[in-house]
Amino acid sequence: MQKIKVGVIGTGFIGPEHIEAVRRLGFVEVVALAEANKELAEKRAVELGIAKAYGDYREILADPDIKVVHNCTPNNLHYKINKDIIMAGKHVLSEKPLAMTSSESAELLKLAREHKVVHGVNFNYRQYPLVQQLRAMIREGTLGKVNLVHGSYLQDWLLYDTDYNWRLEPEVGGSSRAVADIGSHWCDTVQHVIGQSITEVFADLATIIPVRKRPKQSVATFGVQELQAGQYEEVPIKTEDYATVLLRFSGGARGVFTVSQVSAGRKNRLSFEIDCSKSSAFWSQEEPEHLWIGHRERPNEILMADPALLSPEAQNYIHHPGGHNEGWPDGLKNMMHNFYSFILEGKDPLADAANFATFADGHAAMCIIEAILESNATQKWVKVNNSF
Repeated sequence: MQKIKVGVIGTGFIGPEHIEAVRRLGFVEVVALAEANKELAEKRAVELGIAKAYGDYREILADPDIKVVHNCTPNNLHYKINKDIIMAGKHVLSEKPLAMTSSESAELLKLAREHKVVHGVNFNYRQYPLVQQLRAMIREGTLGKVNLVHGSYLQDWLLYDTDYNWRLEPEVGGSSRAVADIGSHWCDTVQHVIGQSITEVFADLATIIPVRKRPKQSVATFGVQELQAGQYEEVPIKTEDYATVLLRFSGGARGVFTVSQVSAGRKNRLSFEIDCSKSSAFWSQEEPEHLWIGHRERPNEILMADPALLSPEAQNYIHHPGGHNEGWPDGLKNMMHNFYSFILEGKDPLADAANFATFADGHAAMCIIEAILESNATQKWVKVNNSF
């Protein structure tokens, strides 16, 4: 089998994770990467064992061997680079958010469809085995009608005023931070599981640390650095550290979620509970091998991620026997497997259903983010406008 040749643009925190995940597939080969300049690209190519290094991402787009491009750059570059990838006729897998505004994401979705390229967004949490199991249980009616959805996505990597990252800067990260960065993952996962879309929001956002100390040297995402006087400058922060959002869903369910990047001890805790008319279910990304199922008139259950116990749909997402824990890198691998299998099988992005998040999901996320920002500004319920 001839391997699908891939180029990756951006090698910060997430780029190498993309590379590691696709290498595990066996039928995909990362042949090139691009960085902000040639020197950095060559350094990263040696570290990651990649043959070609480009100092301009457009060199990847001009490479005839490359069929798929991953966009792993900072948020403010997503729209321009995604558009250029599409116009070059290459399939595209973008990090989220898809763009900086819903008008940009709508244009990208329209262009991707017009040029018939396979398009994906890395909403990887929907790719866990027990998330797929819960989705199947809800679709089959095992838990009953979905009434309530509630949960959170909590982190602590921006807890101190000395914690700093480009995501804090609106001109680079966008007008929303916690909601766009991690809230978008929570919303995508929950909508995927219950089969209902978010239609209205009522939001409360806050900047817990209004002034931060920006290091004069760059710090890696999730990096820790102790600063001395003279090594930083104080900058005002305009994006949210925290948000709580009330939700209304298309099928009548109600919900609420909280996101925070200043919750001590919570490293990457995406969790949610779905309360249905017969039973409830709870799942947490930090303990991904367990699905709690709650009952009223009999003992509650803990379902472990064992392929022998899961539905046929979920079995495709688990690769080891029960007790051999699979986690975040495996969910990312499942995303890549589904995306590249779609390409390998020659499926039509206009006609065939995708088992991964597409630009349509990326655009929906942008519309939710903008509705949340408007709701916080007006302190009113705001409808999500998902048109394009």
